Formats: sequence, structure tokens, C-alpha cells
Amino acid sequence: MSRFHLVLVIHGHQPVGNFDDVFERCYRKAYLPFFDLLERHPAIRLGFHLSGPVWEWLSDRHPEYFTLLKALVARGQVELLGGAFYEPILIAIPPADRIDQIARMTGFLFEQFGVRPEGLWLAERVWEPHLVDPLEACGVGYTLVDDNLFLMAGLEPGQLFGYYRVEELGAGVDVFPGLQSLRYLIPYRPVDAVMEFLRRSAGEHPGGMAAMGDDLEKFGVWPGTYDHVYTNGWLERLFAALEANGDWLATTPPGDYRREHPALGRAAVSAGAYREMMEWALPALARPLLESLAHEFAGRPDALRFLSGGPWRNFLVKYPEARLLAGKMRLVSRRLSEREDAPARGERGRLAKARIHLMRAQCNDAYWHGIFGGVYAPHLRDALWRELIAAERLLDTEHPEPRSESIPAGGQQELHFASERYGAILHPADGATIAALNFRSAGAALIDSMARRPEAYHSRLTGASSAAPGGAVSIHELVRAKEPGLERLLRYDRWLRHCFRLLLFPATKRPADYSALLLEENPELAAGRYDVERLLAGEAELSAAASVDELAGRPGVRVLCQKSFRFLPIDHGFAIRSTVRLSLQGAPSLTCRAGYELVLNFLALDTDDRYFSFGAERRPLGWEGVVPGAELKLFDHWQKIAAAIASAGAEEYWIAPIETVSESEEGFERVYQGSQILPVWPVTLSATETWEGNVELRFTTL
Repeated sequence: MSRFHLVLVIHGHQPVGNFDDVFERCYRKAYLPFFDLLERHPAIRLGFHLSGPVWEWLSDRHPEYFTLLKALVARGQVELLGGAFYEPILIAIPPADRIDQIARMTGFLFEQFGVRPEGLWLAERVWEPHLVDPLEACGVGYTLVDDNLFLMAGLEPGQLFGYYRVEELGAGVDVFPGLQSLRYLIPYRPVDAVMEFLRRSAGEHPGGMAAMGDDLEKFGVWPGTYDHVYTNGWLERLFAALEANGDWLATTPPGDYRREHPALGRAAVSAGAYREMMEWALPALARPLLESLAHEFAGRPDALRFLSGGPWRNFLVKYPEARLLAGKMRLVSRRLSEREDAPARGERGRLAKARIHLMRAQCNDAYWHGIFGGVYAPHLRDALWRELIAAERLLDTEHPEPRSESIPAGGQQELHFASERYGAILHPADGATIAALNFRSAGAALIDSMARRPEAYHSRLTGASSAAPGGAVSIHELVRAKEPGLERLLRYDRWLRHCFRLLLFPATKRPADYSALLLEENPELAAGRYDVERLLAGEAELSAAASVDELAGRPGVRVLCQKSFRFLPIDHGFAIRSTVRLSLQGAPSLTCRAGYELVLNFLALDTDDRYFSFGAERRPLGWEGVVPGAELKLFDHWQKIAAAIASAGAEEYWIAPIETVSESEEGFERVYQGSQILPVWPVTLSATETWEGNVELRFTTL
């Protein structure tokens, strides 16, 4: 009787920009102990993938890890899988970059281990049928996706104990279905339950296989798992049980299984990812409906499998901040490809370095959000912006002249400004605001804040415990808050957190209303479409007209707004001078307040090296309050940057932190996303005079 096969693919990843101590903790609690234990059980064989950021970190910090893995590879216990080196979502990057990312991983594994991988790990197991062609072109023989994609395509659960040939326009690749049942059994249920599942599967599918692809971090890093898996011996017991049942059960790497067994047939695998990812991708209002339907059909697994959630691409719709970053990444990719097609003499080395920075900026984590995804993590977004800044600096000549250009993006116009000192993206259709601002000569992103928006999981905050979990619990079942009272932070922005947003609001409003997002500002002036009147190198003028009937308390009243921007070099940095001119139509006068909102994110909420400065006082960046006068400074000694704000005639500055409440593998947490800073003027508009407000924002290196 032929043996049944357990096909395990274990994957480890940490994103570009993650903290060094996180890498070290993952190494000590999962990466090293897992393979130390595997080495003591030579009959256990599996597939293994590590992402490029982890390989690079290990090369620098723990080169001895390579010795351990080389021995396991040499004796056939570990089969290495390739992938896209810096772990991008393949469908989200330009086609040529997919080839580069995969080739870089293939070259790295051959150089380090002397093997060319047959299989490929898909980042977050995000699959679309059109990937077949580039995978075949890269020499990929197989990959693994989750079983729900096969089930959504109409296959039955009993048909998932082998792999399938998937074809697209004549190209083909073999695809293994990773079983969700195994993902939830390992390592959270007793070893006996795992073995019972495998024994039952072997009886129903003799000679077949059960595959699982999952994260190495669940073996020691996720909450409660280190004690459960290693201290209490769960993984040792699993390996021992697998060895003891070797007469009917073999642990087999996917490549070996594929060489020894033919495909079960051909399949058309649906686009998607693992089930939880597809739930996270849904809009906030749709996700509770899916959960309700799943509960309603809990007893109907035949129907439940067709409740599939949303595509990964939804994240770039849900989170414009991620879409902005992705758009910049694609723009840099296009510029780099054009230069690589016809490189100037002596610049190949510089372009090769730019290519690495671009590939690092494609690392997936900051482009999406679920329990793992890091779009709410400022340090991860910041790391990718820094990579793009570095790539652009390498693409530009040594001392580029300031330039401005209008670029169509996502069906709307963007104005891009750049010089050797700065880079900025201005959105005319969103209130003529600056959405991205980079201090290029300092390598720093200056805005990069997330808007506070409803998330489906916010409804679970009041029931979340702040206590540590009592044992190893799947993070998909964990409901925990990292601190009590987080529900009090829930407030939702009307607008994206950009710079130079004009807020025209009633004179009765006070700083507390600003912090609570209750200014009732005019929406057309704040976030409406502005027309571009003039665009020159380092300069732009835009205009808009808005109805202000509610503010005026009568119909037919309009305000005309003109905005101008000038980018200027200054000693050790650059400045932005912006002027707002307002004129009134349809009423003799209008009394209100005007605020010109700035948003800056220097990443740290409460540290000694980052702070506000006014007069003789200092306040941490998480401070909320009012600063009288027309000048304010911010210092970031970690990035060695200073910012100075001068607002001629402004009465005071209203300041409040921007804090989101998001979900992570350790529970709900507050995250500082920057500070909103509002220079405020008392304004009386008249039909005969134009009101003018001026703000100069200066950035210098320390």
C-alpha cells in the first residue's frame, strides 16, 4: 500500500523597515529553534521559503544560520522554494519587475546553496490566473495557493488531495492546494487531532497528499506559541508522531511529491488569496455582512465556500495612502526602466543600486491591512518612501534643476515637483493639497499620515480584553486590546491627512472641536476640485469657487479661492511658501475663521529627540494644545531634521495628534500617525476686498 504524504511548506518573512529587535526576536523564538528541532528529526522533510529581507538580515547578523540550512538542504531534508526576493504582491508590481524580483531570489539561492528552486512562494498567497505566464517564463514549476481558491472554482473538498496543472494562454504551472483545515490544526490543536485528520485523509485518498503552506512565525513568535510549541513540546510531539507512523505516512517536500506523482488533472483556479485576506480586503460596511452570511450558512459548507470576500486589489481602493505609494513606485519603475534601456556611459552601477531600492520599495506589507498587513504601521510606510527617495536620487543627475509636471494618475491629475532637495505631489482634485512631501537631500518622508477611518473590527473593541492570552490561540481567533479604553480614540477623518488643506469654519468653533473633528468646515474648499491656472518649475497656482450658504446662513453666497505654491531652496534645506486669497460673492460680508492645515509625521509620539518648540517651551509630538502667535518649530533629531512654520497674521496654532486604532497579531493597538497643525486666522470677508493668508513651511537638516 502506497504511503500518504504530508506536504509542508513553511515560510518566514519580515518586512523592509521592520525593527532590528523584531528580526532578532523572530530568529531566537522561531527561525532557529524550529530548524534546531528539525535537525534532530531527520525523517521530517519539508519545503522552506524565506523572504529576501530576512536572508539579508541573517547574512549580516547570523551567518551561522546558513551553515545549519546548508546541511539540511544537502541531506534532502529541506527543499528551498524561490519567490520574489523582497516579497512583493506580484500582481501589484509592473510585469518586468516581477521577473527581476524572481530572478534575484533564484540567483541568491544558487549562490548561497547551489540549488535552483523549482517552486515559488507567492507573497500572501495572492493569486491571479495571468501569473501563469511570467511564472513559466521564470522557470517556475509549481506554487501553492489556498484551498478556498480551488473550492471557489467549483472543485469539491475531496478533490484537493493532490496538485493540479493550471494553464493560461498555453503557459502552465502546477499548483498545490494548501488546506485551511491543516492551517487551523497546526499548531493550535492537540497532536492527536492532527494525526487523526491525516489518518482519515489517508484512508479516503490512498497515495495522495495533504498540503499546508503557512508562516514560520506561528511556531514561536505569535502570542503564546513559543511556550506551547517548544517549552511544552508540541512540535517535538508532532515530529515524533509523524516519524512513528512512517509505515503509512511520509513528510515529503512539494518538489519530490511532484516528481513522483502526476497532477490530478487541470484546474482553473480562481483569483484571490487565503480566506482571511479576502475578508480583510472587503470595504468596512461589507465585511460584517459577509460575517453574518458565514454564520447563517455555518451548517452548509457546500454553499459557504462560495462566500469569498474581495480581491486583494481592494486594498488600493480602501487605502488611498497605499495607492499613492503604489503610484509613486510605478512611476519610479517606469523612469528606471527608461534609463536602463539606454544607459549613459558610467551609470550602470548607479542604476543597479536604484533597482535594488525600487525592489525594496515593493515589499508588500505597507500596501494592505489585516492582522498582519502594515499600512497602519508608519515605520513600514516610511521605509518604502525612503527607498523610493533613494532610487530617485540615483536616477537624477548630480544637481538637477527644479522641475514641475502634470501627470495623469488614476483618472485624475497630479502635480509633481522635484529638485535635488525636495519632492512633492499635489492633488488638485483633493482641495489642492500636498499628498506627499519628501526631503530628498535628507532622505526623509515628511507627511505620510493615515486617515482615521471606520474598520469593521472597531465594533469588537468594547469586548476586547487587555489581558495576555492564556495559551496559544490562533491570531484569527484572538480578541485582545494592548491597552484599555481604545474605543475612546475612535473618530473618523472627513479628509485624507494631506498638507495645506484650507478649512473655512464658523467663528464659534474652538480647539476642542478641531481635535474632535467637529469644525464643520466647508467641504468644497477643503476637498473640492481646484483648477490649475499656472504651473512652472517649482511653482503652481490653482483656483476654486465654493458655495458657503451654511456658513453665511443665507443662500447664494460663494467664496472664490486662489492658492499658490512656491518651492524655494534655503540654506541646508528647502521652503514651501503658500498663499491663500479669498473673495466673497453674494453677500456684503462674512465673519468666520480660516485654518490652513498642515500634517507632519516624525513617527515618534513621546520621545526626547522629537518635539514641538515654541518660545522657551517644548512639547512631545503627541501633545495636544494651543500655541499663541504665528511661529512654531518641530525638531526630529533622529532624522536630523528641523521644521519651522511661519503664518503671517495667524492668531494661534491648534495642534492635535492623529492616532489610529488598528488590528495586529498581538491585538488592537493605538498608532501615532503624525500631528495635525492648524494655523488659525479670524476672517471677515467682504464683497470689496480680498483676504489673504500666508504660510511658509521650512525644512532644514540639523
